[in-house]
Amino acid sequence: MAIGRFGISALSLLFAAAPPALGCGGASAESPGPTQETSGLVGQRAPNFSVAAVAGSKGKVSIAGLRGKVVLIDFWATFCEPCKKSFPKLQELQSKYDADGLKIVGISEDEAEDKEKIPDFARAFGAKFTLVWDGDKAIAQSYKPETMPSSFLIDKMGVVRFAHVGYHDGDAALFDKEIYGLLQR
Repeated sequence: MAIGRFGISALSLLFAAAPPALGCGGASAESPGPTQETSGLVGQRAPNFSVAAVAGSKGKVSIAGLRGKVVLIDFWATFCEPCKKSFPKLQELQSKYDADGLKIVGISEDEAEDKEKIPDFARAFGAKFTLVWDGDKAIAQSYKPETMPSSFLIDKMGVVRFAHVGYHDGDAALFDKEIYGLLQR
């Protein structure tokens, strides 16, 4: 188990009672893969959202508007240590596959008082991909990320194909393989 990960029953209670107060998943040598909570979306249509970008692009971002692209959604926060490790790797993937149709959207779960830190975090960790702020936590309630970061890889038809909890050594190579496969379809 990753450090700081919620148990399934505790997470279920958390989402049923209130907007999520997500913890931060630690980095380790191996990835545990999807869990029951995150993997519940695998094979299902990705929940749609429409929210304004706060860094990396302008205008609104929506899943419906990204149909035809492979989309990696990453739930993160400025206080999340593993997010600091994942952002440069995500940017490498965005740069590598941008022309082929990959779109990475980072969804910040920061509280309102930390929203202004998002653009600085992006600059500090080399993220040029789109970042949005989930101010009312509605996106997190739809996707139910277990911890931060948590990532969902969505195919060109808008179906969630892979879910990952935390950021672990080796995840970038796994993401690369999964993205490449989805882009070939």
